[in-house]
Amino acid sequence: MTSPLAGVRVLVTRPAEEARALARAIEREGGEAIVFPALEIVPVANLDAVRAAVGPVADFDVVAFVSRNAVKHGLALLPASARKPMIAAIGPSTASALEQAGHHVSIRPAGGFTSEALLAEPALLNVRGQRVLVVRGRGGRELLADTLIARGATVVYAEVYERAANTSDSSQLRQRWRRKGIDLVTALSVETLDAMHAQLGADAHDLLARSVLVTPSARVIKRAASLGLTGVVTAKGPDDRALIEAMIAWRRQRSSGSG
Repeated sequence: MTSPLAGVRVLVTRPAEEARALARAIEREGGEAIVFPALEIVPVANLDAVRAAVGPVADFDVVAFVSRNAVKHGLALLPASARKPMIAAIGPSTASALEQAGHHVSIRPAGGFTSEALLAEPALLNVRGQRVLVVRGRGGRELLADTLIARGATVVYAEVYERAANTSDSSQLRQRWRRKGIDLVTALSVETLDAMHAQLGADAHDLLARSVLVTPSARVIKRAASLGLTGVVTAKGPDDRALIEAMIAWRRQRSSGSG
């Protein structure tokens, strides 16, 4: 029996630690994973300085984590006291990371994994007078905070990591892409797509146009279109399983179409 991703070559652009798990999942399904992180996740040098800047976390009504990296690098901010804020997670992967660490997630999207989906939750519709701590990376989207402020909340950021472009030489990747081809390229955020585009330099459009992007993000699809890239497969979420399922569906569709 042929493996679902047999012969499919996938460029995994996630940060190195996250890329390894996805690469293993691709290879279990028979695919070939080429790991080349577009971004690196760098924790802030001094979490104590962040803690001092935001003040006692127990005084907040809600602490919202916007990514798994926010959990990884900002979990230590949560108070050990009996009085704990409600915890919000932007999507299932973030919620899972919190729960694996032993924390109860009170607010999560019923469907989806975006700021818009989280903001639609009933617990965040009437927040007038509440204090909300948003744990995120530097330079994240402002929609969550702006909307909560418009609803009457006080919002404070705890920025616990930053994204840095991978400065590795891409010449070998570009040569391999031209020689053997790459079928699918993961792009989970606009920052990832832009960083990969920059790393590929003058070859970016030619190489990316030969491949199909795999993304759960409408914002990435819009950005890809602005770059003249139209080959896109939409995943149901940013987690490994959803990405793999999207890849397998693409492979089956291509196989049936060629038959």
